[in-house]
Parts: sequence; C-alpha cells; structure tokens
Amino acid sequence: MDIPFVTPYVSEKSKAAILESLVQNHLQGDGNFGKLASAQISNLSGGGHVLLTPSCTHALEMTSMLCEIETGDEVIMPSFTFTSGATSVTQFGGTPVFVDISPDSGCIDVSLIEDAITSKTKAISWVNYAGNVPDLEELERISKKYQLILIEDNAHGFGGVYKGRKLGSFGHLSTLSFHATKNIQCGEGGALIINDSKYIDRAEIIREKGTNRKEFLRGNIQKYQWVDKGSSYLLAELLCAQLYGQILDYDEIQQTRVETWDYYYNNLSEIFQLRNWEILAPNASNVAHIFAVLTASEKEKKNFIDNLLSQGVQITSHYQPLHSSLAGRKLSRSSGEFLYTQKFADNIIRLPIWSYKDSKVCETVVKEISNLLTKSK
Repeated sequence: MDIPFVTPYVSEKSKAAILESLVQNHLQGDGNFGKLASAQISNLSGGGHVLLTPSCTHALEMTSMLCEIETGDEVIMPSFTFTSGATSVTQFGGTPVFVDISPDSGCIDVSLIEDAITSKTKAISWVNYAGNVPDLEELERISKKYQLILIEDNAHGFGGVYKGRKLGSFGHLSTLSFHATKNIQCGEGGALIINDSKYIDRAEIIREKGTNRKEFLRGNIQKYQWVDKGSSYLLAELLCAQLYGQILDYDEIQQTRVETWDYYYNNLSEIFQLRNWEILAPNASNVAHIFAVLTASEKEKKNFIDNLLSQGVQITSHYQPLHSSLAGRKLSRSSGEFLYTQKFADNIIRLPIWSYKDSKVCETVVKEISNLLTKSK
C-alpha cells in the first residue's frame, strides 16, 4: 500500500459550492463565496479583517508593502522557516535578519530578538511552526518597546488557540496558507488578516492593483484610479467556493487529523523514546498540521526516510536553514548562532497526516515504522 505524504481532502460541500459559483456569473475575486469564506476565516482567527489572496506568499508581500519596507530596512525572522518569509522582504529591497529557533517549539527564539534589533528594524516576522507558538507575551512587549510591527505567519496554525486567544490574532498583520498541503485547502490560496484597523484601507488599495476600486464598488466615488503601489492579489471565486466548502467541514477535518496525530503519538512514543528521538509536542491547542519527530542524528534520519520510502511510505524532512542558503548569504544578515535551526534541519522528519479518515493508512505507517526501528536496534 503506497502512502503519499499528503492527499488533499475534497469536500462534497466544496463541489456543490463550485457548481453554484459557476452559475452566479461572478468568477473574479470578492464574490459571494469570497465574502462567506472571509467571514468564517475571521471567526476562526480572532475577528480580524480578512482579505483572501492567491497564496500566503502574496499575503506576506502585502505585509511588506503595508510596513513600507524599502532598501535598507530590516525584518527579524527565524532562519528555520519557508522562503516566502524572506523573499517577501527582499522583493522590496529589505533585509531579512535571521535568528535561531527555540528547541521546544520550532518557533523563533524570542530571547534573541533584542540583540538583533537596529535602527533599521521595522518588523518581526515569525511562523507558528506546526501550530506551536513562540513567547507571544514577550513578543508583544518587544513590539511595544521598540515600536515594531508584528507579522504572524499562521500558515500552520489555522484555528489554533493559545491561552484562550486564537492564532492569527497576535500579529498586527497575520497570514494564512490554503495550499493543497494544508488542513484547509483550495489548491493554491492564502489570506491576509488585519488586526490593526489603520492598515485596512491601504491593504484594499494594494490588493486592487494600487487603485481605489473598492471605493468605486461601494459607490463612494464615480471613477477609480491609480493611487498607490499594488498588485493583483485577489483569489478567484471558484477557489473561494472550494475554500468555503472546506471550512464548513473544519470541525470534522480537525477531529480526523487530531485522531491521527494521537494515534501516532500513542503507538510510537515508546519506540521513539528508546532511540532518543523527540516528538515535537504542541504548546498551543493541537491543530495537527504536522507530526514532527527529531531523530538523534542526520544519518538516522536519512536511513529512516530511505527505508520507509522503499516500503511505499512517504516520510519527509522540512526546511533547510535560510541564513546559510545561497540567497541567504547574499541577501540577509544573521544574528547569533543557529544551533537549533541546524538541528531541526538535520534531524526533523514528518509523518503523513491526511484530512480524511483512513485507518489503514495510520496502521500501515505505524506498522512499517515499528518493524523498521525494531529490526535496526
């Protein structure tokens, strides 16, 4: 039985919504399904103003424009993150400033941020890795002390909660991904969540190719015109319809993924512990986006992945450090050492988690892993 790392969930409600959208004579962005999906996303993310985008990358680019990132400006972020966090800064001439991550969460080590701040620093950007969070209270303190904008990349944590507060509500600006690999997906898609209302008007202009078309559509002006920087950042209505149907199944999808996560944990913890392998445990509510394990060495990781692949089970690693990448060495600045960034890059493995229930998948993964690790003691 071949088991791919991810198989995108296809909702029957999404199919119905897509068919309905086809007869509504509105296939461009900001149609009825876009509005419905945005409202649901806002509810699951703490109530911020939601603008759907073609990807999380596009949403991050919008944050750079809203932060007015220009040549020489700096944004502090973890080296262990997806490239979009950095390219969304360098695209506008800014410089990513990388710091290490915390070993217990995989998120930015907030204790290292103040040493990285300079007069050029404009923002702090982080990812809620695997739905985990950094020290958010300290992040907010630093933000206020140095008057820095907080950019929360919540691509891994949609619907998560930390101390009674929803993930996606901690940044002045937050982003989401609805890529096919995510819990809730529409193939390609994202969202910008605006938690500081002063950014809303300009964000709408940026998203509408730098025009005040939104004001025209509201009937506030007779003609719209080019008024600011911008690009085409609207999500097409068909994808909005697919996304809306997925969100209607949010509770069922999450229950399935959490049950899978728990099954892995309950059946593999002991055998991992015997090899001194560490499961990355959730420090917020478990959104079960990733089941991650840190092996004891890079060699063990490689052997483990190769052996599972030979049995038809797709196990993957994750990010490579950005600070030491080809582009990172040319376009970024590093602050401090990167012990845990390198450890995660060298040793991390991720097990398949699907958004629909298939007990045979879970049983097969556990069986193959147990057999492999028992034989190689």
